[in-house]
Amino acid sequence: MNTISAAEAQTKIFRLIDEVAEEHKTYKITGQKSNVVLISEAEWNSMQETLFLLSVPGMRESIVEGINTPLEDCETEIDW
Repeated sequence: MNTISAAEAQTKIFRLIDEVAEEHKTYKITGQKSNVVLISEAEWNSMQETLFLLSVPGMRESIVEGINTPLEDCETEIDW
């Protein structure tokens, strides 16, 4: 993670936004009292979705089971 002061971030905010969005960079912006992290909206949404899925009871186990299931044991057709 790249670290940058709040003062420097203020002068480079548009470039930082582009780097974060286009190059998937992450910045820790340090302030006098606290720090923040600048991430892309897509990355934020992805983390929120992951947290949601992992909050569903049994979902983690279901995902692990699916990962460990050989492809030949999976159904190739879905009946809706």
